[in-house]
Amino acid sequence: MQTRDSDGRSVGEELDRIGYSGPVPCPRPAPRAFVELHIEQGPVLENEGVTIGAVDGVQGISWQRVTITGQANHAGTTPMALRHDAGYAAARVSTFVRELALTLGGTQVATVGSLDLHPDLVNVVADRAELTVDLRNTEEESLREAEQRLATFLDELAASEGVEIATTRLARFEPVSFDDDIIERVERHAIRLGHSVRRLPAGAGHDAQMLARVCPAGMVFVPSHEGISHNPAEFTERDDLAAGVDVLLNLLVELAEEH
Repeated sequence: MQTRDSDGRSVGEELDRIGYSGPVPCPRPAPRAFVELHIEQGPVLENEGVTIGAVDGVQGISWQRVTITGQANHAGTTPMALRHDAGYAAARVSTFVRELALTLGGTQVATVGSLDLHPDLVNVVADRAELTVDLRNTEEESLREAEQRLATFLDELAASEGVEIATTRLARFEPVSFDDDIIERVERHAIRLGHSVRRLPAGAGHDAQMLARVCPAGMVFVPSHEGISHNPAEFTERDDLAAGVDVLLNLLVELAEEH
């Protein structure tokens, strides 16, 4: 409740401001279980023709902002060997993280999703670049290895290009494994209802990964058309939506009747 965002606002203060704080102390007693229904937000289920995903966990996430400081110079009069090009260094980082993910293999993914150059002019060698690096893996040890390899590369790049490189941690979550019993129940109900099912990890963050700290948790995935999400083109077939709701309903009824 006291954690503050980048604007300095806390969850508790914002709940008070909008009148949603309520009279019940936080945290409350742990739930019996937590099961979340969600679109996959990825292309795996659709590509394989599978209706239900029994989610076995959530990838660990490491976000960093990388700030590269070089020297601005004229693009036409500065010899290549005498440049301290922040834009070039940023491009090297972008290609490195992709190669890193391919080298580590498995579930490792890596993305540069934001890049800003200064002064951002066609005829000026950039003196500053800011970019973000998103690393994700289902295994904590592998995620730490990816972070370490990136750190080593940044040190070597700074030395070879004569630039300064600083990093800022934006977010860090360890991988989460969901409850084995919940996973098996999702599979069982999907099969009983006549739906194809497979296990897979969640690549994006979800409420269930937070609740997994305090109670048995799991997720039910349904396919996403072309893996598109958080976009007006996001789409899931009506029958797939109904299948996911049926699995969730049967699972929740079963849990409630056992309690």
